[in-house]
Amino acid sequence: MTKFSGHRVLVTGAGGVLGAAVVEYFADRGATVAQLDVIAIDNAHTSRVCDLTRIDQAKSTIDQLALELGGIDILANIAGGFTMGDPVHATGDDTWDFMFNINLKTMLNAVRATVPHMATAQRGKIVNIGAKAGLIGGANMGAYSASKSAVMRMTESMAGELKEDGINVNAVLPSIIDTPRNREDMPDADHSAWVRPEALAEVIGFLASPAADPVHGALLPVDGLS
Repeated sequence: MTKFSGHRVLVTGAGGVLGAAVVEYFADRGATVAQLDVIAIDNAHTSRVCDLTRIDQAKSTIDQLALELGGIDILANIAGGFTMGDPVHATGDDTWDFMFNINLKTMLNAVRATVPHMATAQRGKIVNIGAKAGLIGGANMGAYSASKSAVMRMTESMAGELKEDGINVNAVLPSIIDTPRNREDMPDADHSAWVRPEALAEVIGFLASPAADPVHGALLPVDGLS
């Protein structure tokens, strides 16, 4: 039997480089995959356009997908983003709002909509995307670091709240992911030291697998060689 045969997987941020790698990881291993993003995705998998910063859209879209799929076994919260900023004292409200909306609110609304379905089934795996930068703040990265730190604290809280319902909640903490955008922004960097999206998808897959059944609230660094 394929590793995830019979599993229903929901991937948010599926239109991005990491999201696409996670979709293909689970699909290649037999899962039924549904995708969410703010942009339309044209591939063979079930897709919905959804603004996850809006709880009404998140709930209606995910409720409908759960009905169509017969449930949701795995939620991979890949939606998110990064931007450098100004020093904390000079960072404007637009930057704070953007970072917290795209990194924290998308995750929060996805779990608000998905957890009730998992709790009814008394099983589920949730994997969030924290960041190495969420462990310690960096110059001109205050809004990003704070938003990812909040994701990590919420992961720990949910793990404690949901483990009695058979739901595991964990997160990966990548450093720099090897994407075309990052290569464009940092052309002189050693790209071989970065984390490949496919490799990060493998780690996410582990946390979503039965092998991780005893793991709750882990914040797993995925540094590559950086």
